[in-house]
Amino acid sequence: MRLRHVTETLTLYASLTILGAICLVWTVFALPLLWVLPPGPAQRCGRFGILAGFRLYVWSLRLMGIYRLDLRALRALRDGPPLVLAANHPSLIDALLIIAHEPRVTCVMKSSLMNNVFLGAGARLARYIRHDPPRRMIHEAVAELRRGGIVLLFPEGTRTTQSPINVLQAGVGLIAKQAGVSVQTLIIETDSPFLSKGWSLFKRPSMPVRYRMRLGRRLDPPSDVHAFMAQLEQYFRAELASAPTVRI
Repeated sequence: MRLRHVTETLTLYASLTILGAICLVWTVFALPLLWVLPPGPAQRCGRFGILAGFRLYVWSLRLMGIYRLDLRALRALRDGPPLVLAANHPSLIDALLIIAHEPRVTCVMKSSLMNNVFLGAGARLARYIRHDPPRRMIHEAVAELRRGGIVLLFPEGTRTTQSPINVLQAGVGLIAKQAGVSVQTLIIETDSPFLSKGWSLFKRPSMPVRYRMRLGRRLDPPSDVHAFMAQLEQYFRAELASAPTVRI
């Protein structure tokens, strides 16, 4: 048991080092590209760099045995129509895993992350969307959807702190209504609190962490945002109540 503890601790630190190195290396390239590339090529370059880096990281997680990942459901999004992708948010790694498997995704991010030394330059190059101010966020998300993209939103606004899901914010419904696109729900299930809200990056979980994404219902664009959000929250609660999601 002692040997296993040491091995898993070293594996965790190695994975964090790999992720930090990937992000910093891409930042070194992304910063000058922000200044020299026009918007279109900058976005394509930025998204390709993030996709490649995150795929490398996901491969390393599987190789080291930290996770047992089931992300096959994301394949169904390929070559599909523009969508608002609405997911629950149990873990810090959720967006990373989605972006690594679907190149059309535009992520709505907290402004603090857009200025982060590890993630900020790459996110700005990729033209990801700041979550505030809300009116600008909605405008940029609608524009992305009209170009045929997929906009990823976590309607809880932060990682889950109340089981099975936090109270949802209205941005998902507002964007879907204005863009006239459907909302595809994504149900994320995990058997571990690893990287949940308040979990230290350096706290070792029991390995492997089992983690699964599955596509839920696809909801038509709303006419009544308030009623739609109540329906969406009820749906997530029903799905997660019977899922093997760790209790917060």
